[in-house]
Amino acid sequence: MKNIFRISLLVVFLLGMNANVFSQVKLGHINTNELLQQMPGRETATKELEKYAGELESTFTAMQREFQTKYQDYLEKQETFSQLIRQSKERELESLQQRIMEFQESAQEDLMQKENQLLRPIIEKARKAIEDVARENGFTYVFDTSMGVLLYSEPSDNIMDKVKAKIGI
Repeated sequence: MKNIFRISLLVVFLLGMNANVFSQVKLGHINTNELLQQMPGRETATKELEKYAGELESTFTAMQREFQTKYQDYLEKQETFSQLIRQSKERELESLQQRIMEFQESAQEDLMQKENQLLRPIIEKARKAIEDVARENGFTYVFDTSMGVLLYSEPSDNIMDKVKAKIGI
């Protein structure tokens, strides 16, 4: 009987202690997608990225057009080619097709690097502002509601206005 009383007392003590710990936690939330859309420099970076992507797309389209023209020419004249010329044309077409595939892969990687290069300073500025606001206002946790990870939470403070003020937007 004494053991049950001691265990009950210990459970009540631990629950009381946990409630005290949770009362010291301050939660905040922000939609980082919304913030990043409003960040200074975002529109310029997006336009520069679109221009660069357009240049890559233009080169890719020209390469495809060249392949189609040469392939069509090959199909129309293949009966008139000697075995040696036919093999040479086929190797040329295969080589061109390989270059197109390599260009496409390289262009995708290059575009991702360009995007990272252009957006990294903007993302870092937002991250630093979020951390500064969290520290200045005593937030224990700040959740990103744009990620869709948090399904339920007790009411928390939206720190969007404070972060935007910190950045100057």
